[in-house]
This record gives sequence, structure tokens and C-alpha cells, in this order.
Amino acid sequence: MKAWTSLVGWLGALALVFALLSFVVELLSGPVLLLRDLLWTVGNLVVGVVLLGVALASNLDALRERIRSGEARRAGKYGTSAILSTVLSIALLGMFAYLSTRYHTRWDWTETKAHSLSSQTHKVLDGLERDVQVTALYAAISAVPARELLERYTEAAPDRFHVEFVDPQAQPGRVRALGVEPGRIKEGLLHVATGDQAVDVDELSESALTNALVKLTRREHKKVYFLIGHNERPVDGKTAKDREGFSSAADALRNEQYQVEPLLLAAKGQVPEDADVVILAGPTRPYHASEHKALERYLKRGGSLLVLMDPRAKTDLRKDLEEWGIEVGDDVIIDRVQGLFGRPTTPFAAEYADHPITRDLRDAVLFHTACSVQPRKEAGGAIRWIVRTAKTSWAEWDMERLTTRGEAELDEDDLHGPVPVAVAGTVQLADESGDKEAPSARMVVVCDSDFATNQLIGQFRNRDFFLNAVNWLLGDVDAISIRPAQARASRLKFSSEQFGQIRYLSLFVLPELIAGLGVLTWWRRRRAPGR
Repeated sequence: MKAWTSLVGWLGALALVFALLSFVVELLSGPVLLLRDLLWTVGNLVVGVVLLGVALASNLDALRERIRSGEARRAGKYGTSAILSTVLSIALLGMFAYLSTRYHTRWDWTETKAHSLSSQTHKVLDGLERDVQVTALYAAISAVPARELLERYTEAAPDRFHVEFVDPQAQPGRVRALGVEPGRIKEGLLHVATGDQAVDVDELSESALTNALVKLTRREHKKVYFLIGHNERPVDGKTAKDREGFSSAADALRNEQYQVEPLLLAAKGQVPEDADVVILAGPTRPYHASEHKALERYLKRGGSLLVLMDPRAKTDLRKDLEEWGIEVGDDVIIDRVQGLFGRPTTPFAAEYADHPITRDLRDAVLFHTACSVQPRKEAGGAIRWIVRTAKTSWAEWDMERLTTRGEAELDEDDLHGPVPVAVAGTVQLADESGDKEAPSARMVVVCDSDFATNQLIGQFRNRDFFLNAVNWLLGDVDAISIRPAQARASRLKFSSEQFGQIRYLSLFVLPELIAGLGVLTWWRRRRAPGR
């Protein structure tokens, strides 16, 4: 047998194996076969047949002698056994692969449950009263991320959530039938429809898809007013998008399908009748006497109030809050152990009461320059704390030493931790005649407004705490949940052509090149002297 023929034979067999493997991969990838992949498969098949033919033609005499000898019978016996074992193993693997497509279970072992649906999404899916049809307009080569996301939804609600994948390039008629403009598709798009309503989602994320479901299923649009005119955090205008603005908080409420509007109470004279919640977001100037009376009348008719106050803010709301059963401390919370990056005035708070607002919270909420707030004894248990800082914290009363010298020490007069930073409950005020009691009003008071600014609302569980507080004030207890995380890891973005090239190299070229080098190395070592 010629020395080089064994190398040619093994390389031919390798080419045939990769031709078969690449053909199987192309069939499993979908109905669309790329010309580049098909040429690679056919090329491997031709090269393999030619190389094996050359090897066999060069060793016909040697093969005849081996067939006549007993060595051929032994080789045939053991070779047949090896072939049968290989075929049986492949059959078992194929059976397991088939069963995995019919019956499968997911496990998410990531710390943040990055591959699991949030509790908000599960609540939305559990509350579906009509079928939802999602048409995923993605090219076959770039549909994998969409398929992974949508599979989680179909597993959570198989009877209500239905998915269909459509290649917009192969089926342009379907795109026109859905009423989607081709120019909007770009890298892909989800067309979500229920009944005669539909929403297009161009951001492939759980947050965007769940918000679309909320928009389609929530019929009642409640209204949230943000008071303005006292240097509150802006929700619209140019400054609303600054680090200290509240545009992200307002957008988060709109994503929950709430209407958001600013309210200049001094001009209106009273809180509008359609107000479901009024938010006082960090006022720093006093209110007019007519505004105090307007807020009181609003509470007497059973309104809901969210008060976000900052330490030592030059506002006159403390007296109103005391009458409503809430005491706001003239202090600053200090925590040298649980502060962000060691900053004692930026504490984490992760001790929660068993309250609908905080019941599902597990991670911490980050506050920045917060003060203490607690129910007064006269409240009679209607007001209670819902969030407290750690035991290592305290409320510093000596503000002069803190502001002038930047020093803080735990003294006997200070409020020892854990320190309540948020309270919630109901307030019942007598009407103007005093003869009967007004409907119960709901109230949440947080002694910090920084946590919901554009700079911090996306950190930790700040967004969930803010939205849960508004949900509870609105009476939407079913909407209280842990929402999909907004932050995500950095990722590279590839075009369909670039992704196809990477797939082509990783699945076909590199593996065969590595295997070919392995065969060449084995052949050279076998031909080395002394072997």
C-alpha cells in the first residue's frame, strides 16, 4: 500500500462525514437553504467521493490479499460490531433528540433569573380573557432570539398565547395583510393582536412585549396628576429628561397604561374629579392656603396621595401630614455599612413589611439623602411603615453638625435603626359639617424623592417600589408585581449577512479544518521513523 493513499482515504472519509453533518444542520435550521451552505455540502460530497475513489483505486491489489486472509474476516467481525454499536448510539441520540422536541422542561439557574418571565408578565398572562396572536416578522436566520423569548410566553399561557413566525422577505403578502409597513420591520418586529386591536413591537424584550399586552388588555385608563408650581421634580419639558427629572417615572406609569398630566393646583382651585392619584414629587417651596384646602377636600372625597419629601425641604407639608397621622423627621438617615460605595447618606433599604406594595420585593431599594417617617400614635394603626433601612443605620438629628462639619455620630437622641423611610395606609377625615365620616383616602409617604429620578429609578428595585406604590393607591392590587429588569448586558449587533458568515465559519469551516489537521498529524506521526 502506498504511503500517501491512507492519508487520501481518511481525508475523503472526513469530507463525506462533514457533508452529511452539514446537510443535517441545514435541514434542522429551517425550510430556507442558503446557496453558500448548499455549495459547501455538495463540494464536500464531491471531494470525499473523489478522494476515496483515488485511495481505493491505488490499493486494489492490497485489498484483494486482505480479503483472502483471515485478517479480513477478523476485521469484518469487529468492524461489523463497531458499525452496529455506532448505528445504535446514533439511533438512541436521535430518539432522545426527538423526545426533547416533544417534551421539555426549562431550568433557570442564573442568580437574577434572566431567562425566566417576571411576576408581572405571569400576572398579565394569567389574566388574559381573550386569545393573543403574535406574528413574529423575522428572517429565518435571525429569528432565534425571538423564538427563545416567545417560547417562554407560550409555555406560561399555552391556551391563550399563540405565535406564528413569518419571513417578511419570503412572504411579503402576509406583511401587507397585517397592515405593517415594510420600512418599519428593519431587523424584525412583533405584531401582537387580540380581537380587533393590534400593537407592533420593534424592541425584542420582555418589558416591551408585556407592556404591549397590558396596553391591549387594560380597558380602563386611570389618571395620575403630578403637582407643579413648588419646584417639584418635572415630568414634562426640557428639564424632565435631566438626571434629576421624572420623565422616566412618568413613562413607566404610561407603560402601565395610566394617563399622566401635570397639575397647577393654584390655578385650578381644586383637584380634578378625574384624578385617581395625586403625586407630590419633591416640593421645596410652601403651598398656598387654597392648595392645602384643595388637597384636604380631595382626601375627604376618598382620593389617593403619594408624597415624596426630601430632608429639610422648605415646604409646609409636615403640618398637613401630622394632621393626617404621619410624622416626618427633621433628620437625615446615616448608614456607614449599607451605604452605596461607602457613602453613608445613600443607604440601601431592604427590610419590608408584609404589605401589598412591598410583599414581592426581595432586592434592595436605593435612597439618596433620605429622612425618617413614621406613623403617629394618633393614627391608630391605619398608617404603618412599609420600608426600613438596616439595623446599622440611624436618623441623625444634629443637622447643624452634619451640614457645617460633615460629621455624624450615633447619639442617644438619634433614632436608632432600622429607620422607617416609607409609610402607607388609609386616612379617614370628617367632612366639613363634621356629622359624618368621609370615604377612606389612601396615602403613601416616602421621605426621599431622589430614588425615582431618572438617575436612580432604574437601579435595583426602585422602579418596582415606585410603580407598586401607585398601583396600590389606584386600587390595582393585581398589577403589583416585579417587572422585567430594564438593564441588560452589553451585546454585539450583527446584520443578517454578518451573522450568516459567523454561523458558516463556526459550523462548517473551522470544525472541518480542525479535523483535517488532526488527520494530517495522526498520519505524520504514524509514518515517523521507529513506528
